[in-house]
Amino acid sequence: MSDRKTALVISAHSADFVWRAGGAIALHQARGYDVTVVCLSYGERGESAKLWKQDGMTLERVKAARRDEAENAAAALGVSDIRFLDRGDYPLDLGRETLEQMVDIIREVQPKFMFSHSKWDPYNTDHMRTTDFALEARMVAQAWGHNPGQKVLGAPQLYLFEPHQTEQMGWKPNVFLDITPVWDKKWAAIQCMQGQEHLWHFYENVAENRGNHFRRNSGGMSGGRDCRYAEGFEAVFPRTVDELD
Repeated sequence: MSDRKTALVISAHSADFVWRAGGAIALHQARGYDVTVVCLSYGERGESAKLWKQDGMTLERVKAARRDEAENAAAALGVSDIRFLDRGDYPLDLGRETLEQMVDIIREVQPKFMFSHSKWDPYNTDHMRTTDFALEARMVAQAWGHNPGQKVLGAPQLYLFEPHQTEQMGWKPNVFLDITPVWDKKWAAIQCMQGQEHLWHFYENVAENRGNHFRRNSGGMSGGRDCRYAEGFEAVFPRTVDELD
């Protein structure tokens, strides 16, 4: 196995990776990881209402604005490898060609771990379609008979990041990550998302709430770690360990 430390984020729309995993991305970039972000769409139709309210707006102008926002946010998080597959949104247009493209990316990156959306999201089926897609691409990337000669994938963990309306999604976090040291980077990335300004303080509040959960689960008032901001994730696969803590 390569000693190169890598991670992969598969984001349905061009802002999702910022709200939901921006802290994890910035933290791991700062620790020497190369994090690749793949945006399946720009969210140009369903998640750009502020832009569409401007006179004379066109689909291509919305896409361009969303791309600029995402590239600026990625730079704020320390990411240099962000890719846009431009598969449309509401609904996402995914098929065999896109799947094979994603498999090629996964095999190229060889991520130590991956991120994507919750398994269930009745408010935005693009999100849960993306997670099904990520799981399928991960499976194919492990198959020795798919494009023989390529390096096959090992068994990276898939972390599901927090959905917008958590209680409705059947999402249950079992990992809390302290992002306090990089909160300034995540906040800067959040503010790059000018088209969805209404979500800025919502996700600030989410990070503060998860910071409370981190403190509680690290020992709370009996001597736990301090943590102001955190992100929660649901790990899909079992961990393999040599010692329990």
